[in-house]
Amino acid sequence: MEGLNQLEAGWLLWIQENLRTEILDGVMPLVSKVNNSGILAIVAVIILIIWKKTRGIGVVAFVSLALEFLAVNVWLKPMIMRTRPFVVNEALCLLGDYPTDYSFPSGHTGCAFAVAFVCLMCLPRRYGISAIVVAALIAFSRLYNAAHYPTDVLAAVIIALITALLAKLSVGRWTLNRNK
Repeated sequence: MEGLNQLEAGWLLWIQENLRTEILDGVMPLVSKVNNSGILAIVAVIILIIWKKTRGIGVVAFVSLALEFLAVNVWLKPMIMRTRPFVVNEALCLLGDYPTDYSFPSGHTGCAFAVAFVCLMCLPRRYGISAIVVAALIAFSRLYNAAHYPTDVLAAVIIALITALLAKLSVGRWTLNRNK
């Protein structure tokens, strides 16, 4: 695992040395912060549930988000206990809040994509694509800020896709048809 950590830390160093700018150094921590504790994803779910027309989609998004939380924060992070990249490689400069949990997989990324994938599958295309763009920006911010390794982010996206599909299959038929 140490070799993989160093390889991926090298990619993060490349981002730090080639993509960081003064403006983005101020913006990217804010992009991450907007989804601290999954708050942006939770707000999106609440908004979907409030409106009767999207209530079923909101329930599917809630189930996807809950499954993602259980998989990432309850099961995988404590089991794998991957050290954060800025701890492994001291040349990496963390931007934003100091994370206190483990690195693998990225919770910020996972919860953003858990809701975004449901939006992509269930809402008109423009809303779904917009949600994916926001989730991708959050995911990139985690790399830009040196808070996560690339595989942390990639694993979170895959987990979110699985939870969105499971949520749509398990509760989607019932909730989406019920609210028409």
